[in-house]
Amino acid sequence: MEGKSSILIFVDDAPQPVGSFYSPVNFELDTRKLVDGDHYLRIVSQDPSGKEGVRKIPFVVRNGPDITVEGLNEDEVVDGVVPIMISAYGKGDQKIFLIESSETPRSIPNWVWVSHILFGGWAIYYLITQFTLN
Repeated sequence: MEGKSSILIFVDDAPQPVGSFYSPVNFELDTRKLVDGDHYLRIVSQDPSGKEGVRKIPFVVRNGPDITVEGLNEDEVVDGVVPIMISAYGKGDQKIFLIESSETPRSIPNWVWVSHILFGGWAIYYLITQFTLN
């Protein structure tokens, strides 16, 4: 088309574009065909006079099961036996909600234990002071 910029859309370093359009364009990127991980969208535009512009937009695809690890952090220095809990679950078919395995099991955080101990200490103190005054 004359007077409009042409747009080629590439994913990563693919030699073939996923789309070729004239500006302006609405485009839907189907990430279900991409593996999980880091990717980038490379948009090459050429105006009617032949000048080119390129823009790269990095993005992360996370279509597969979500994997959580408790007990080992990235780049952590460890020694001895390290207990690790690994959980992985997917989204299902997204038409029905599956309650089973839809949440990641985790151990109880330390702040919960500390608050229980403080509350228990306060309750014991309260009971002792109430019964000794009578």
